[in-house]
Amino acid sequence: MSISDPSAAQTPLLDDTIDGCLDYKGRPVRRSSSGCWISASFIIVVEIAERFAYYGISSNLITYLTGPLGESTATAAAQVNAWNGAASLLPLLGAFIADSFLGRYRTIILASLVYILGLGLLALSATLCSISSSGGQNADDIALSSSLQFQVILFFSSLYLVAFAQGGHKPCVQAFGADQFDTQDPEECKAKSSFFNWWYFGMCAGTLTTLSILNYIQDNLSWVLGFAIPGIVMAMGLVVFLLGTMTYRYSVKGDEESPIVTVGRVFILAVRNRKTSYSAIAAEEEARGILATESSKQFKFLNKALLAPDGSKEQGEVCSIREVEEAKAVIRLAPIWATSLIYAIAFAQSSTFFTKQGATMDRSTAMGFEIPAASLQSFISLSVVLFIPIYDRIFVPLARALTGEPAGITLLQRIGSGMVISTISLVIAAVVEMRRLKIAEEYGLLDKPNVMVPMSVWWLVPQYALYGLADVFTMVGLQEFFYDQMPNELRSVGLALYLSIFGVGSFLSSFLISAIENLTSGDGRDSWFANNLNRAHLDYFFLLLAVLSAVGLTLYVCCTKYYIYTRWGRTF
Repeated sequence: MSISDPSAAQTPLLDDTIDGCLDYKGRPVRRSSSGCWISASFIIVVEIAERFAYYGISSNLITYLTGPLGESTATAAAQVNAWNGAASLLPLLGAFIADSFLGRYRTIILASLVYILGLGLLALSATLCSISSSGGQNADDIALSSSLQFQVILFFSSLYLVAFAQGGHKPCVQAFGADQFDTQDPEECKAKSSFFNWWYFGMCAGTLTTLSILNYIQDNLSWVLGFAIPGIVMAMGLVVFLLGTMTYRYSVKGDEESPIVTVGRVFILAVRNRKTSYSAIAAEEEARGILATESSKQFKFLNKALLAPDGSKEQGEVCSIREVEEAKAVIRLAPIWATSLIYAIAFAQSSTFFTKQGATMDRSTAMGFEIPAASLQSFISLSVVLFIPIYDRIFVPLARALTGEPAGITLLQRIGSGMVISTISLVIAAVVEMRRLKIAEEYGLLDKPNVMVPMSVWWLVPQYALYGLADVFTMVGLQEFFYDQMPNELRSVGLALYLSIFGVGSFLSSFLISAIENLTSGDGRDSWFANNLNRAHLDYFFLLLAVLSAVGLTLYVCCTKYYIYTRWGRTF
């Protein structure tokens, strides 16, 4: 077919292309046939599958450790927190590999394959455990002991292989999904903010399915099947992700050095120039035509990287103003990261002590069905699934009309709101636990840990539901905040930093539990985390966390007063 006016035919195509993005064949990508919600849908599906797999392991892990593996409650809780911590810190490594070498798309595929391998080995370890436990008393004790040791090694190796794979998968999938929206286009920028809401909606939908179905299979049918199903679902998710390959927008990665190295050089040059006077820096800024802004005045010592240590200005010896601003953006996040750790410590309790708390209570229903203790976490996901549409479709438009903010409220306001709700939830958890202990005492069950406490498990629903509501504000807010406030080249790292909050929080929770266990278990006393929860004091622990959360919230509010938002690449 001939084209009479080539320029007329080419102009729409040029106007339709997106700067800084290519298609799967390395060609300029067209806005009308790529990205946005079509591409994001494929990516959200693979995230649903990944969350189904991850929570299929983590949500009931404490039950497996205290059951088939025979660990104590405190040891198992510490193991779960350590694993969750590693799973949340490893994304820093995965993000570095993605942003510096492989790119997000390739990292997602590689991490998914390792994920499937880890889940398969986990199912194998459960199979071996099932075989050995049915061997009977006549089995040779030495052989049985050796077999058990191998199973434990295989189990924990597989478990940490899953954590390693999650470290590559988690930051890249979310960053790659957000990359499908052009921040220089006002409409797509608004859609990107909604993407984070619906992303978390999809995550919790996958989690809700896990907690509703998989935990029942693990508790009542088979741990082997309970570990094998997540592997199958993860494989299906990878297939769906690959089906969207032709619709994705791929960020252009130039031949320049790693952005992490660039940021590091800013700090190194600033330290080397520490003796440089601020008058010399001011002269250099004036020579470059740099206008004084709030951002340029903050962390002014980094502006010393604009000069070479020996006073020369050769290419490569000094940093550009953009590189300095990128370094400032990273350091500006540090106080927000640090003050969010208390929230992460509180968040870690839902899969450990909340679960053990529910296991002692009346979990029967009117139909005679007994709710698995780990499935109570589904109320967190259910709360999120119910509230996110309300937040995105009702709250945001109303708040936007009042504040003029595209997202209704600022990201920092959103994060802080969730912290308040989380603190309230911990107070409620403590009050419910006090009532559970009182009922156990009234019925003479203090020394009968295996007897059900005649108190309905539905008493735990408010604390779970409030945890979900807190997640809608804080978790989603942190995700968008650490993505939005990082330069484009470092956005996988930004999301890894967000995840590292919960990794460090899990480790701090594990340390806190161990410290309290040692302090409260001396002189023949029952510790706060005694295996017999009727003699334990989880209520004291929840109240302690509520106090720490209030302190953390106060520090967070103080830090937000000095935060300066960065608007990378926006023209509106």
